[in-house]
Amino acid sequence: MADLVSIIVPTFNTEKFIQATIQSVQNQTYSDWEMILVDDASTDETVNIIKEFAQTDHRIKLHKLEKNSGNGFARNFAVQKASGKYIAFLDADDLWFPIKLEKQINFLKKHNLSFTFSFYDWIDEEGNPLNKRIEAPLNLTYKQLFYCNYVGNLTAIYDTEYFGKIILETTQKRQDWRLWLTILKQINQAQPVPESLAFYRIRRDSISSSKFKLIKHNYSVYRDFHGYNFIFSFLLMIRFLFTQLFVKPSYTRKI
Repeated sequence: MADLVSIIVPTFNTEKFIQATIQSVQNQTYSDWEMILVDDASTDETVNIIKEFAQTDHRIKLHKLEKNSGNGFARNFAVQKASGKYIAFLDADDLWFPIKLEKQINFLKKHNLSFTFSFYDWIDEEGNPLNKRIEAPLNLTYKQLFYCNYVGNLTAIYDTEYFGKIILETTQKRQDWRLWLTILKQINQAQPVPESLAFYRIRRDSISSSKFKLIKHNYSVYRDFHGYNFIFSFLLMIRFLFTQLFVKPSYTRKI
């Protein structure tokens, strides 16, 4: 019997995308998974759409929060409910290639790893390809991750038998980066599956679509998560911006 993968999906007002996201999971060639969707008090049809899928597929599990508590809280809630050996992450507007889970689980086992991720491609809000692929160093070190988040949340998987269930503070943004930093502190280096296995949707209303809008959240990683003082955190932000502008672009490919 294959190892169970718990797929963590926080949702909030994603009625336009959630059907395609769920279907991309149902289309996986690796079938031993549970999809834990935690709805953060949506006011649209998101919950009703999920309910329709859950009625016909027992692997899809819906939990509803009574009040809007933020993406980080919803993700932590889902992790606590997870039963799988592996925990994978997927946002409610992103998509997986059908071979995604099978490729990554095989990669983890073949190389005796406890954590991995992959490259991914960009699509626009309507699902059209933007002909852009985001890659990462093939041997990602903690130092590299410290200055730039190379790990796409929609591609990451970790082994709970090695790490346990990792629960972080519920920050508005960059909770994923803090999670990868926590993991890399333990294993020092991570290997991605060196191919694209997912589609990241660029939304017009998404704060993540602008690197500069995320500056204050990136700063908080250095100031609050690492506990550095104001001046050192500011200097690290300068280094972060340098990496974003001059180093990370070398890991972006036109396709």
